[in-house]
Amino acid sequence: MKPIAALAMISIWLAGLAGCATVSPQAADQRPFFQPEYARANHGRKTWFDRLFELDPSEINVKVAPEYTANPPAKVAVLPFTDQGSAQFIVDKVPLTFRDKKERAQWAWTDSQRLRRYMQGYLAGREFLVENLTVIDTVLSAHGIKDGKDLAAVPPQQLGQWLGVDAVMYGTVLHYESYYAFLIAGQQVSIEGRIVSTHDGATLVSYDASRERTNLMPAIDPLDMVLNSAQTLLDLRDIQIARSEDEACREIVIRIPASKHLNEQLVHEASDMMAAQSSDLPLQPPPVADPPAPPHS
Repeated sequence: MKPIAALAMISIWLAGLAGCATVSPQAADQRPFFQPEYARANHGRKTWFDRLFELDPSEINVKVAPEYTANPPAKVAVLPFTDQGSAQFIVDKVPLTFRDKKERAQWAWTDSQRLRRYMQGYLAGREFLVENLTVIDTVLSAHGIKDGKDLAAVPPQQLGQWLGVDAVMYGTVLHYESYYAFLIAGQQVSIEGRIVSTHDGATLVSYDASRERTNLMPAIDPLDMVLNSAQTLLDLRDIQIARSEDEACREIVIRIPASKHLNEQLVHEASDMMAAQSSDLPLQPPPVADPPAPPHS
């Protein structure tokens, strides 16, 4: 089989695996909202094959306490994350920058905020109500919270009163660095933290995650070594570290079990809102169960 023909066949096969995403003229029908979603609980979750294929030895650990299942928090505030790293640009454990104290503080805040925003975004895509980060920071600043030590000194119950939330999320950035060895390059982003109830101070969810993205370019002759070394060096782009940030947070949030209780509570709130508008429309929660996996098209 000629290479072009083989490539064409592979492209057609991959298009079929995509779930028939292309729209044909016959498919221009009216499709109702509020349908069950395929793979809602595991879309985007890495499998062992993904980790093997991407040379990612990292792992994700999320522990959910019984208190969470019995009484999950409806509204969550993602508190400022702390950064335990050096706040220098590090490659192979060697800092390549010489930032002063002010610059290190700014970079530590930058790294932690990047992960914090990803975490907030994925939580907001769930059944939780997530407080705005600007509101959180404004309230904390008004109460004299300047750093992680000040934040740790405030009981979760007090934070709940200040922010009007049911739980707060703490986070700590452990690693935020790159490595490069000519034919191999990658980034490591590691984070740990917990979600704590603001009603009794109990830890509802604890988590730690590490994303180690690795790009290996084997070579069999000197010219390949030069070209592949240059290509792996280009792999240390900002977009790649952003993908590692995103993936670490996504893998954490996707492991927090969905709560039908929270969905029902939100429906009741919507019903109360409609009643206040003198409407007697019957409200039912949208379906949350995953339907059977569809056959490949």
